[in-house]
Order: sequence, then structure tokens, then C-alpha cells
Amino acid sequence: MRNWRINLVLTFIILFGAAIIGRLVFLQILNHDFYKALARGQQQIVKETTKNRGEIFLKDKEDNLYPLAINKNWPLVYSCPQEIENKEETSQILSQILDLDKDVILEKIKRDERFYQLLKNKLSLEEEARLKKENLPGIYLKEETLRYYLQEAFASQIIGFVGGEGKGQYGIEGYYNDILEGTKREKGTDLILTLDYNIQFEAERLLEAYQERLDFKEGQILVINPKSGRVKALAHFPNFNPNLYSEVEDMEIFQNGAIQKFFEPGSVFKSITMAAALEEEKISPQTLYEDKGYVKIGQDIVRNYGENVWGWRSMTEVLEKSINTGAIFIEQQLGHELFLSYIEKFGFFQPTGIDLQEEFFSANLEFKKGYEINFATASFGQGIAMTPIQLVRAYCVIANGGKMIKPHLVEGMEGTERMEDVISPKTAFQLTAMLVSVVKNGFAKGAQIPGYYIAGKTGTAQVPWSALGIDKSDYSDETVQTFVGFAPAFDPKFLILIKLNNPKTRTAEYSAVPIFQQLAKYIIDYWQIPPDYE
Repeated sequence: MRNWRINLVLTFIILFGAAIIGRLVFLQILNHDFYKALARGQQQIVKETTKNRGEIFLKDKEDNLYPLAINKNWPLVYSCPQEIENKEETSQILSQILDLDKDVILEKIKRDERFYQLLKNKLSLEEEARLKKENLPGIYLKEETLRYYLQEAFASQIIGFVGGEGKGQYGIEGYYNDILEGTKREKGTDLILTLDYNIQFEAERLLEAYQERLDFKEGQILVINPKSGRVKALAHFPNFNPNLYSEVEDMEIFQNGAIQKFFEPGSVFKSITMAAALEEEKISPQTLYEDKGYVKIGQDIVRNYGENVWGWRSMTEVLEKSINTGAIFIEQQLGHELFLSYIEKFGFFQPTGIDLQEEFFSANLEFKKGYEINFATASFGQGIAMTPIQLVRAYCVIANGGKMIKPHLVEGMEGTERMEDVISPKTAFQLTAMLVSVVKNGFAKGAQIPGYYIAGKTGTAQVPWSALGIDKSDYSDETVQTFVGFAPAFDPKFLILIKLNNPKTRTAEYSAVPIFQQLAKYIIDYWQIPPDYE
């Protein structure tokens, strides 16, 4: 009886084992090719998500096209571990060819044999040739289509990059991802940028050259047509190579400082305060004011830069000498409510709508609390935050006869919205003349170009400790030094902003102004702009 039970159990075990063996024979021998093909499909090495992506170009003044972002076929190498006969030897050979660690390769090809392993992509021609010559069992070459940035770090904060999932990230790639990405059957839309290749190149060259001299932490140069809003250059330091974005350790470098980083502008903002008071006819360019070197606001005392005392001065001289107390006087003539309304009209509480991914803007909640001292310091550009592109748009109002434009970077994307009137043509003309006097007689003399009227204003702002990540309520010794100027002043063809974070100079007169002068001279010569006078 006992033997009968044992025999029955053994019979069941034998039958069950036979069934498993039969199934394995069916899967691995009879239908080997079918399941191998199925596995290859499931274990696709590369998603060719950029194969039909629209490409990105820019032009020069002769309309020659320069490719920035294209789709390029690259070889890659992958392994089929189950086909590799000698894994140790294969790892050693691959290590020498691919310049990769042998143990890393060995770990990959020793993994679960059901999965293919990507070993390296973007192979060089030499690597590809050596792999073909070796013809290693279980090692295969394949082509993938990837985004390639021919100009490398050139205009990198503008262009952004295509990430691992085939989606655009940052810049143009991110903002226009929906129209750039194609389908399996249809290519996405190609884009031509408003940037001028040569102006962008010169702006980046100047930033790099002056960074070596001035040792600033970060800088931007922005060139725009103030009448159309077409951005002609947007240079950034530091930049990065979008072909190697995955190797970047500090992702902050991907941010475009012109649209994604706030700063207190300092005295360049005095032009906005002046524009509001001129428009409301609270002052004229000739209005006189007596500067005593300080203004008492409640318990606070606000002084001029360098504690200078200027005595009786006109409003034009307030801009020329960049007198802080004069800006406070102007704000007081306006009144807080009107001052606030003009800051809003000039667009400092809203994004500009520029076609770059994730534009930031500050609600300026601290300033809006309405404390007397906040209005006083904001009149000369401290205690109010903005992005460089917001400041550029506001200055375009002055250069464009009082009308606000929308900055943009892609041709054909100008939009149909009507330009808003912010100030009258009369106010814009008056203020332009005052800014010409700043360049002729004030702290911006270094911006002069013989034969041309140049309008502009300097700004040197202290950086709050909070902007440096330190929990203090006052200001550090670091500065942001800025110059905004346009030319020819009374019929502007271009407007330039230079912004430098903590250069090793006292004021923008010695840092941002010389850069402006060189770039403006370059553009005038390049575009062959006729002079204003002999």
C-alpha cells in the first residue's frame, strides 16, 4: 500500500517535469526565432524620437542660413549577452576600443540574458571601424537619430536641448516642442530665429573677453529691434554644450538669466520713474531740485552714491549724475498710487510673453506692501525685482515712441496684438533727449560713438543678502552693473542691454558701458547705419 502511494507521487513528478521540458523545447527550439524577434522589439535600444523633428536655423544680414539644431544619424553599440562566448575577453577588447572601464562593460554583459545592453552611443568613426573589424560575437552596431547642435555652446541658453525622452527642454526646444516634434510619417516644422549670427557671435565673444578682465560671476547681453521686438542677440555667460547636457553637474546653467533670474536694476530704473512724471506733467526736463545729499524717510535716511551732495540740479542732471534723492523727489511729485500704476503699465508685474520656455516674473509682493521706504528706494531701482527682458521691454517703450512691443525669437511668430501706448510720443522724445545728455555729459560718456546720438543709462545696484541665499534683510557688497542704450537715438535700429553680476569694478561706467560701446560700434558698422551728424 505504501509503495503504491510513492509510485503515484513519482509518476506525477515525472509527468509535470516532462510538461515543463516540452514547453521549454517549444519556446526555445521550435519557436526560437519568433520569440527572439519579439524580444528584440520589446528591448528596443533606441527610441528614434528626433528622427522627424523640425530643425532650427538662424541668419545673418545677407539671409545666409546657419543650422543650430539638426537631426543626425549616429552609430551605437549594444550587446546580446546570451550570444557572447567569452565575456571576460570581450569586455577587455571593448574596453580598449570604447575607452570604457572593463568592469563596467563586464557587469552589463553579465546581466539577465533576456535583455540587450546599450554599451555606448555617439560612436566615433574610428570606434565604429574597429568594432566592425573585430566582429565580436554578441556585439552589434546600430544607427540612431539624435539631436545634434552644430554650433555647440553657441546660443545654448536660447536653444535649450532635447532630453532623453525626445522632448524639448528649456529655450526654443522646450517652448516650441509641440510644433518641432514630428510623427513617424511627417516631419515637424523647421524654425528660423530672429537672431543675427554675427551679432550673436560678437556678443558672446565680448562677454567671454570681458569676463577674463572683470571676473564677473554671470552676464547677459541682449540686442533687440525696439520697434519690432525681434531679438538679434541674447548672449549668456556661463553657457554649456547642449550635445553634452547629461554631463552638466550644476543644472542652474541651463537657466536663461535674461528670462528666469531676478535682479534689482539700480539706477537704470530712474528712466522709468522719470517717464511717469514727465507723462503726468509733474515735472519737465528743466525742473530744478535742490539736493542736500540725503532724504529722511521715517526713521530711514537715504543717501546718494558716494554720499555726494549735488545742490541745485535739473531733472536732466538727475539722470546725468544719477542722483538717488532726485529720483525720490520725482516719485513724491507723482504720488505712490500713480507711481505704482506706471510700473504696472511698463509691464514689470507681468511676463513679456517672449517665446522661450518658462519665463519667470516677480509679483514684487514686498514692494507692493506700500511702505514709504519701499516707494522711495524703488524710485532709483532698489527693492524692486525684475528680469532683464522685462527691463529691455520697458526701455523699448521709450525707444519706440511710447508703444510697448512683444519681444520674440522666431520669425513668423510676431503675433497680431496691437502695440499698447504706455507714454505719449512727446514724453518718449523728451526722455530720449535726456538720455542722450546722459551719454554726452554724464556717467555714460564711454558709450559715445562719433557721428551718432546714443541714448542710455547706467545702473549699479547692491545685491540683497537674500538673493545670495543668506538670511539677512539688508544688502551685501556685491553689485549688479547694467547699461541700457539705443541708437541712433531718435530713430533707433537697435537697443542693447549689458548686465554683469559682481564685476571687479566700482560701477557700470567702467564695466557695462565699454562693452556696450564696442558692440554698438560693431552693429553700426555691420549694418552700415548712416551717421546722425558729421
